[in-house]
Amino acid sequence: MSGLFEKTKIGGMTVSNRFIRSATWEGMATDGGGCTPQLVELMCGLAAGEVGLIITGHAFVRPEGQAATKQLGISNDAFIPGLRKMTEAVHEHGGKIVLQLAHGGLLSSKKLTGLQPVGPSVVEEISRSQRSSEMTVEDIHDLIDAYGKAALRARTAGFDGVQVHAAHGYLLSQFLSPFFNRRRDSYGGDAKGRAKMLMDIVREIRNTAGEDFPLLVKMNSRDFIQGGLDLEGSLETAGDLQDAGVDAIELSGGTLLSGELSPSRRGIETVRDEAYFRDAAEAFKTKLRVPLILVGGIRSFEVAEELVSKGITDYISMSRPLIREPGLVRRWREGDRRRAACVSDNRCFKPALVGAGVYCVTDRDDREKAA
Repeated sequence: MSGLFEKTKIGGMTVSNRFIRSATWEGMATDGGGCTPQLVELMCGLAAGEVGLIITGHAFVRPEGQAATKQLGISNDAFIPGLRKMTEAVHEHGGKIVLQLAHGGLLSSKKLTGLQPVGPSVVEEISRSQRSSEMTVEDIHDLIDAYGKAALRARTAGFDGVQVHAAHGYLLSQFLSPFFNRRRDSYGGDAKGRAKMLMDIVREIRNTAGEDFPLLVKMNSRDFIQGGLDLEGSLETAGDLQDAGVDAIELSGGTLLSGELSPSRRGIETVRDEAYFRDAAEAFKTKLRVPLILVGGIRSFEVAEELVSKGITDYISMSRPLIREPGLVRRWREGDRRRAACVSDNRCFKPALVGAGVYCVTDRDDREKAA
């Protein structure tokens, strides 16, 4: 059987195969961020579909960090009982699940929170509606503490680990990026200064949730914006994260300001279009000993197998394909190795923008035509 289906470990967590559901905003929480039966059902479907590790959509660690409608929250203890229903259900299906911890930064929604978005710096080059107020050192320290408490809540709720979201232009990604981070104190400047907040959060999570609690980080390879994070900077930060003791790094790229080079690219029609962060993964693997998780346009079993067999990545992470086919991994294991049905048109996110939750609109349309 393919090595994609062998058991492995991320920290102390055993996963049944090398397929991971990359964190995906589901738009299925309550208006206040609580877990719902709809979310539990979604996660159970992924576990039943034999996804080795499920990473939830981004959960805000502070109310002012909410970035999207019906986004999951983990900012206080009231969220724990609902989230425990999610983890228990996933475990009953034999799955493993990690909670992604996040703060939107300048991408936070003032409309939803009623609060001014915050970020590392005020950036004059972006539109006024997207500008944030600059965080004070006290603000930063308070937020570091919030990440630690959120991780402990995740452990109490039964999650198998946490992932810190430091990609795609959200707050910690903004701190890593020289385009967004123009600070002159210890939380800005060179790559190590810009990564200081992330490193402090990693240490705080270890101190609060325990050294044995699996801790992953998702980060950009490049921002794909002028003056943004480049590969040299991301490699330095990845090495520092490894030294800080993280258990795995998920590699992505782009921001919501990156145009066609955003994290969710369209037009993935051939194998040549797949794995669009492959070159960065090859560079990361020369530097890292901790497991590398690669996301970004992987649609074919053959591509996934090649990436792992050649040592370009340790794990295959997917988002949009599992929206259309939550049972994709099981299908591949059972021998049906046809390409994922996802056509990468990004129509799946549109229902969530109006409160209906993420689902594959193209699949729905195809079924209606066939009926």
